[in-house]
Amino acid sequence: MKLSIIIVNYNVRYFLEQCLTSVLRATTTIDAQIFVVDNESKDGSVEMVNTLFPEVLVIANKKNVGFSKANNQAISIAKGEYILLLNPDTVVEEDTFEKCIDFMDKHPDAGGLGVKMIDGNGVFLPESKRGLPTPSVSFYKIFGLSGLFPKSKVFSKYHLGYLDTNQTNEIEILSGAFMWMRKSVLDKIGYLDESFFMYGEDIDLSYRILKAGYKNYYFPESKIIHYKGESTKKGSLNYVFVFYNAMIIFSKKHFAQKAKAFSFFINIAIYLRAFMAIIVRFLTVIRLPILDTFIILIILSLLTLFKPFIGFPNQIAITDEYGLLNVLTALFSIIVGLTLTKSYTKTVNISRTFLGLIIGSIILLLLNSSFPTNSSFSNKFITSILVGVFIFIPLSRIVLFYFDKLKIKRSSKKVILVAGKKNFITSISSIIKLKNPEIDILHAKHDNIYVENDEEYFISKQNQVADIAEIYNANEVIFSSTDITYKDIIQSMNIANSKYIDFKISVNNHFIIGSHHVEKII
Repeated sequence: MKLSIIIVNYNVRYFLEQCLTSVLRATTTIDAQIFVVDNESKDGSVEMVNTLFPEVLVIANKKNVGFSKANNQAISIAKGEYILLLNPDTVVEEDTFEKCIDFMDKHPDAGGLGVKMIDGNGVFLPESKRGLPTPSVSFYKIFGLSGLFPKSKVFSKYHLGYLDTNQTNEIEILSGAFMWMRKSVLDKIGYLDESFFMYGEDIDLSYRILKAGYKNYYFPESKIIHYKGESTKKGSLNYVFVFYNAMIIFSKKHFAQKAKAFSFFINIAIYLRAFMAIIVRFLTVIRLPILDTFIILIILSLLTLFKPFIGFPNQIAITDEYGLLNVLTALFSIIVGLTLTKSYTKTVNISRTFLGLIIGSIILLLLNSSFPTNSSFSNKFITSILVGVFIFIPLSRIVLFYFDKLKIKRSSKKVILVAGKKNFITSISSIIKLKNPEIDILHAKHDNIYVENDEEYFISKQNQVADIAEIYNANEVIFSSTDITYKDIIQSMNIANSKYIDFKISVNNHFIIGSHHVEKII
């Protein structure tokens, strides 16, 4: 037998069904066996596999034994020449396994292999290729130096940011989401270390492959979707503690001489990262109001500074009776106007921002007119304030967008592009329109051939989906995996590579799945 595929599942029933659907397509020409090891899921995962995928070998644990032990259960009875550890929240291309087998057969020095991974928006996942987390590399990662210098050969070794994402390279650490290995190597070095309950076991096993004299490769000729976090919820504080404690275990095991100092820094980092995670979440919510407050104060300060030189009659100073009140009134008016128009949402709408500034301006003019003449902003002064906020507040959003610090909503109207055959598009469109008649729905064909009258119904061919989604500012793209190959779907997502487009896939035409979305069709 050539290949044994092992999927450890825990309460991700719909992602697992999509994963298995793609895996079965990818094994049609390969002598392979597929294992699902379930860690006591409560969502009907085991029943689903037994009903829909009777050819899959199921190991149903009565308790959650962890990632390492669950994989070892299947590895110990696997018959394949190659072992693939695969996350349930992944989707593989139809020829992924064929390409991996061909590469490994041609490279007998290879002990392990990882592929190019993209997330649910088509964005490259840097953990597709990683370096060994030595104490120095871990230090750079934990304290943010790798993020500040993403292409540096010194500071970015954790994710090997200096390596081309589209070229095959030797790497050190494979991702546990897709971990391809020779069974003979595993039999030689041992299976996953069960000291790691979750996280770190892939680092440990990858390192042991290298120590045994084999090489690990990053192989971007094949791509997979990894809905990062669906089975692990990596954004949680619990993840911070579990992940970095796993790094301590790894350090003690492989860097014993430096482990004590490393553990000290790791423990500091755990609490620092936990604290920073709380702060970042709080600042994410209030960062725009704080930024706007800062902008308004700068404008007021500059106007006050240059007031004597540009002939403003207003004589208000911060120490005057109404001075502080005038400043607070300006801040209050603009912030309230932007809040009323919901301009502080996660995705910024520039038109709403301008509307908020208009409302804020009206509030400011009304409040300013209620002050005594000699204790209020002059017309010239207040006009200058409003000109400043209308220029610099929207400009601040554009600058943040340029540096990838926030999203800007590109269209006030939601646009969805549906790709598949006519009957699929008609069915999905009716469901969408029933919920929201205002949504614009565009139709993309399932293949790349236009026949007579196709242009009257379809706006594009399948291979134009990424371009059309960009041109028409689509918020969502829904693919029918029954009509379109996973390879073509992943290719379109990879080309689009946009965090502003939510890509969703219909699985067997009875539910739609995306990064954070599962919806039944029937």
